[in-house]
Amino acid sequence: MSKDYLKSLPHFIWLLALCLLLHEKNADAAVTIVIGNNFTGNTFGDISQADPPDSNGAIGPSHFVEFLNGVFSVYNKTDGTSILGISDIDFWSQANVNISSTSGISDPRVIYDPISQRWFATQVDFNANATDPTLQANNFLLAVSDTIDPTGTWHGFRFRADPTTGRFADFPTLGVDASGVYIAGDFFHGNTTSVGSGLVSIPKADLIAATPTIANRHWFGVMNLATNGEVMQPAICFDGSVSGITLTIGDAGNTSDPHSNIIWTAEQNAGGTSPTLSAAVSLAVLPYQIPDNADLGVPQLTVHQPDGTTTLLANDARISAKVYGVGGVLYAVHSTEIDGRVAIRWYRIRAADHVLLEQGTIADPVLDLFFPSIVANPYGVVVIGCNGCGPSTFVSCYAYVGETKNGQTTFGSSLLLQSGVNNYHDPNEILAQLTDAPETPSRWGDYSAMSVDPADPTHFWTIQLYPSAIDPDTGVGTWSTQITEIIATTAPQLTIASAGTNVLISWPLYASGYQLQATTNLLNASGWNSLTPATSTNGFVISTLLPKTAKASFYRLKM
Repeated sequence: MSKDYLKSLPHFIWLLALCLLLHEKNADAAVTIVIGNNFTGNTFGDISQADPPDSNGAIGPSHFVEFLNGVFSVYNKTDGTSILGISDIDFWSQANVNISSTSGISDPRVIYDPISQRWFATQVDFNANATDPTLQANNFLLAVSDTIDPTGTWHGFRFRADPTTGRFADFPTLGVDASGVYIAGDFFHGNTTSVGSGLVSIPKADLIAATPTIANRHWFGVMNLATNGEVMQPAICFDGSVSGITLTIGDAGNTSDPHSNIIWTAEQNAGGTSPTLSAAVSLAVLPYQIPDNADLGVPQLTVHQPDGTTTLLANDARISAKVYGVGGVLYAVHSTEIDGRVAIRWYRIRAADHVLLEQGTIADPVLDLFFPSIVANPYGVVVIGCNGCGPSTFVSCYAYVGETKNGQTTFGSSLLLQSGVNNYHDPNEILAQLTDAPETPSRWGDYSAMSVDPADPTHFWTIQLYPSAIDPDTGVGTWSTQITEIIATTAPQLTIASAGTNVLISWPLYASGYQLQATTNLLNASGWNSLTPATSTNGFVISTLLPKTAKASFYRLKM
């Protein structure tokens, strides 16, 4: 506060002063980082035979749930012990959704919602025997847990993805907030470029009722690709500050031309029985680009491996991982190309009025960085997880931890979470090489996931893929998933606000071991007095009320 402002409060002056840490911090380390649990989840052949597995997962109060193509697994989050491992078909069967023998299922997503204390999961089905499944209509699969325990019972639903024109839904995405549950898809008709994104909204109250129902779901239809973009990501938000928002990439890479927009839409009466969707708003962003790939004949990102090949696909510029909302701000991330390498583009967008607050690029001079995912917490910590590889580095798991201060986000150096052990080539690529068939590049991805621990928002969890073995006879690679807990804390900040004849002083719950102190003279180093006021805890914030004083008072936290 300025001196002028202080003079305007002659009878009760107060200052928020300092937050002190009594341990030295690295000069370039804005965030203290500790790697917690770090364990391998599923491996190809354990249960899943899928290429790619589409690694996805989420952290809950007691469990980490991993949902891949082919397998649904639950782990004890304290020590990584496996509690449950079943096929995805068995998961849906136990949720009373029967998958026919002629159907395949794909593209899993799972979210834990701390508001309702329920888990939500989704996939799509398709005709596994069809020469071209995109010629046929397919269904969204949606399940909600009956309790906080993901190993318990679930209620599942299967419903037509596009009930009006029967287009095929690919790459389903999932969002949850205080009002609704949202599923979007990238819609096709025939083996062609996407014709547009489609969105369905379901009242969350209906899904967590004693008898869950999807009867009041609302289908917004397949939307124009040029206007509404490609691959819609409904935002996930658990603090009530974001509701019914989606972000979409303007062009995921249908051409190799640079593109410079992402698209924001908002649902009114989100989660209600008669919602409406706002007009799409195009936000100008830094150019992003997907290069032409001469071998594939289409724009496509590929990455460099130590064996000199660039046949491992990193897909395109779509927002493949969740959009995360906290404190009224949306966080999103996708891939682009910088100087011949795959790089990460990230955004911070104000949800209420679609103002682009900040954008940035994370690139490495040697590594391709691909399939990124992002989350943030209320304390200004932002974490991005991704894969990385290069001429001397097998595909490995990485994270970047950043902090937002005064509206500017700065990321630190990369954190290596798990090293890959070999080059990766899937069976289709190896078979094409052996039979002199047209080049069939290996699939990798198609996304990763990050989540914030509902018990402590300084703990972040990520699930990534890495190549864990190779068949010496065939050269076919094996994938595994790596599940990592990243504990990231910043110097705790005090906040202060007027509350009648008192002031309300608050600080983060993770600083509960700190001592609140006060002084009226900053020049007297020994004049700080320890305070022991009554405190209350609301969520992850500790607060206390102190009387306003006639003389300026300064406060600090001391470790």
